[in-house]
Amino acid sequence: MNAFEGAVLDLDGTVYRGEDAIPGAVEAIERLRAAGIRPLFFSNNPTKSRAAYVERLGRLGIDADPEEVLSAGTVTTRYLTEEHAGEAVFLIGAAGLREQFATAGIDLVSDATAADVLVVSWTDEFDYGDLLAGYRAIASGATFYGTDPDRLIPAAEGMAPGSGAIVNAVAGTAQKDPRKCLGKPSAEAQHAAVEALGVPPERCLVVGDRLNTDIALGERAGMTTVLVRTGVTTDDDFAESDVVPDHVLDSLADVGSVL
Repeated sequence: MNAFEGAVLDLDGTVYRGEDAIPGAVEAIERLRAAGIRPLFFSNNPTKSRAAYVERLGRLGIDADPEEVLSAGTVTTRYLTEEHAGEAVFLIGAAGLREQFATAGIDLVSDATAADVLVVSWTDEFDYGDLLAGYRAIASGATFYGTDPDRLIPAAEGMAPGSGAIVNAVAGTAQKDPRKCLGKPSAEAQHAAVEALGVPPERCLVVGDRLNTDIALGERAGMTTVLVRTGVTTDDDFAESDVVPDHVLDSLADVGSVL
């Protein structure tokens, strides 16, 4: 019997970079499925819906169902609907995350001082007005959340600022840390991954390019952890980190060696 039944797979820097699949990634996912291991695609990019991720994976030749996709956006949306139902939310974030909130019936407000909850995330339109609005929301008593802690994200042209950079800018201005960052490796993200796969954590792999999110999530959840070298983690990061993966691979293409 195979030692594993499920695999949590990061996307940016693990399955693809920019618009291109990382060499060997598509075949590796097919190999996991052939071995009876169900993949769960889990990105800390909060800007896209499950359907959008399914479409993007499909363009790369990877078949996936919406139930096989999670993101920092889906985890944050679920948390708000469960823990802050009926409360007013002010969002600093991209249109794709705003649409996820609106679809879930979350009450989005345009007046930061009227917000019960402030959510800060990635947006390429972040400016001084957003910084001021975030400060005013927190000063007015809003509960402050970030979607994810990723300060840098891999892009086709190299590394680029992520949600964590914007969350930290607002936190530094208000001199207040977010109550939670809801993407990987939070307890909420761990629970969502285990629930989606429906198998015991000890029978799951987690494969990703970040020590402090992907590998930390797997370590805390009791999964077998696999770091790949196709994303953000450098040798210096690895040497200085308290988070130690069970396996280190050049890329997802080599996952067969873990199986």
